[in-house]
Amino acid sequence: MIDLEYSLVIEATEDHDFFGFYSPDLKGFTGVGHSVEDCLYKAKWGMTEQINLLKEQGLPIPLKNPDPKIIIQNEEHEVSYTSANSGFEAVAH
Repeated sequence: MIDLEYSLVIEATEDHDFFGFYSPDLKGFTGVGHSVEDCLYKAKWGMTEQINLLKEQGLPIPLKNPDPKIIIQNEEHEVSYTSANSGFEAVAH
């Protein structure tokens, strides 16, 4: 189970050694990883750090997404994974 409080988009890049990621729910939150798994790991901890930074600066905290999605996409197609307490649901677009 992947426990994220905000949605996450992971995108393939032209460089096969890197993926980019961002959260449409958490403005300004972006990063890169060497694999999808690396992006998920970095995003989980990075979101926590981003929220802590917003709190320290007295800035508004976005509401947690009640149904966060993890979207993994490249130029050809997109697959969405809905994180649930018991697993994932894949939806091809």
